[in-house]
Amino acid sequence: MAVIGDGAITAGVAYEALNHAGHLKPRLFVILNDNDMSIAPPVGALQGYLNDLSRTGPLAALRAAAEGLEPHLPGPVREGARRARQIVTGLPGGGGTLFESLGFDYVGPIDGHDMGQLLAALRAARARARGPVLIHCVTVKGKGYAPAERADDKYHGVGRFDVATGQQVKVKANAPSYTAIFADRLAQAAAEDPRIVAVTAAMPGGTGLDVMARRFPRRVFDVGIAEQHGVTFAAGLAAAGLRPFCAIYSCFLQRGYDRIVHDVALQNLPVRFAIDRAGLVGQDGATHAGSFDIGFLANLPNMTVMAAGDEAELVHMIATAAAHDDGPIALRYPRGEGVSVDLPDRGEPLAIGRGRVLRHGTDAAGLSVTVADARFAKPLDTDLIDRLHDQHPALITLEQGATGGFGALVLHHLAATGRLDRGRAIRTLTLPDRFIDQASPAQMYAEAGLSAAQIAATVQQAASAGRRGRVVRLV
Repeated sequence: MAVIGDGAITAGVAYEALNHAGHLKPRLFVILNDNDMSIAPPVGALQGYLNDLSRTGPLAALRAAAEGLEPHLPGPVREGARRARQIVTGLPGGGGTLFESLGFDYVGPIDGHDMGQLLAALRAARARARGPVLIHCVTVKGKGYAPAERADDKYHGVGRFDVATGQQVKVKANAPSYTAIFADRLAQAAAEDPRIVAVTAAMPGGTGLDVMARRFPRRVFDVGIAEQHGVTFAAGLAAAGLRPFCAIYSCFLQRGYDRIVHDVALQNLPVRFAIDRAGLVGQDGATHAGSFDIGFLANLPNMTVMAAGDEAELVHMIATAAAHDDGPIALRYPRGEGVSVDLPDRGEPLAIGRGRVLRHGTDAAGLSVTVADARFAKPLDTDLIDRLHDQHPALITLEQGATGGFGALVLHHLAATGRLDRGRAIRTLTLPDRFIDQASPAQMYAEAGLSAAQIAATVQQAASAGRRGRVVRLV
């Protein structure tokens, strides 16, 4: 038995499974929970189809059929019930449903909150099914709790809240979130450049594209929970001369990787990937951790990969991506608020593949550290890396990503140029080779060995391994 929502059933993988089940014809029960709501309102032709079914389905006749009562109904009523069942279930003389065409017996739509109707349908399906069955249950989001019923896009995941009023307790942010800054500045860029369009996969609010959609509704496209299609759709927009921003969480971008390789990178199309929720994300846990995008993007030919060190850098990277027409480019940024730096009035495109030194080490007492912001995982600023390596006894890379990412690229460069042979202490700090359980972001990074104290300890150890003097940390 499988349970799926009306938002999730728009995903391509669901149709791969329906197609497979319709072919194998196992005794499989799929319950479609149709509440016309996911994190954002479900979109697409399929949603309209489900809505039509839920509005026009002959509930009483279907309930009678499910109970096996149809033969016992009076003649005129029995004939009406038979015709209604044919229309919905696709039996001889009826039009059939999409699900029947895929090889499923279709039961519904039924009221998912009516326990008598629901149990009768489940029992009838269990007793009579010889192959796959889809049971279409129509429900109301948050049924029985008024604040949730009234809030279309809230209560997907909550922290502390007042039960009586539904008011959520929120800690006041010290700075705007990276998502909010991305939303505002992309909308500004779109106002100046009519070629800028945006694509989201069922997350307009989560990615901030709802801000641009309110200003330019015809230039923002929600493809539903279909990241693969979203990536290819963005590739088509780029091929047509537009400047598409494909805004997808890091953990969800993984779903579209095949299309990134074949439809974007191979054709060298200038799709801009805005990767929200990079790194560990806290309450959403391991399923939403943005751990792998550096590695799986930076190994692709033609791809440029940027990471914003603060919110001002994000502003400049949006401008950089908008102006970059030479191939695909990605900018990654974390969940949550920024670090309270001043924002530029206008973003300026960065030199591709060039980092910056944030702080030079000195000869003062204590450990003297040079800190550099690489900005780009690909292409690497090899001149900066060579200079830092040659001028310091130790080099530490730090990234909010898994092994095989930025640190691996730095090591590969140092090995290829013979610099690994020169006796420097080299350390790469990454997320460990395991999934990190749900906790606060600070707790998750501590579990990963990447708290401030743990990073400092690694720097101390590397300094001891090299000769005393200046060390460098590259982030």
